[in-house]
Amino acid sequence: MTFFRSLFSTTTPDTPAKILEASEFASHIKQPGVLLVDVRTAEEFSAGHISKAQNVDYFQQESFVKLFSEMDTSQPIYLYCRSGARSQKAAAQLKSMGFTELYDLKGGYLAWPK
Repeated sequence: MTFFRSLFSTTTPDTPAKILEASEFASHIKQPGVLLVDVRTAEEFSAGHISKAQNVDYFQQESFVKLFSEMDTSQPIYLYCRSGARSQKAAAQLKSMGFTELYDLKGGYLAWPK
């Protein structure tokens, strides 16, 4: 039986950021001292974004790295993108830069209640 469990079980790699449902994400970002970052492009951001979010385009790697390399790595950072894939990539990069408290909106901006 153990053989079949291990053969057919699905394992998921550890995610670099804790993934939060929209309601939990919403309550977390109301707390003081958090940084809310939209990692989508400027065009996507202009089309709609979560209030008080800063736009830091993940695809603009030079400015992305420069901005975050000047920040306190212990500051809580809340990330989101369109659907969740890009923000996980951004979180992985931030984790490799030493950031320790990273959160991601499950389903991205598409899952955010309008």
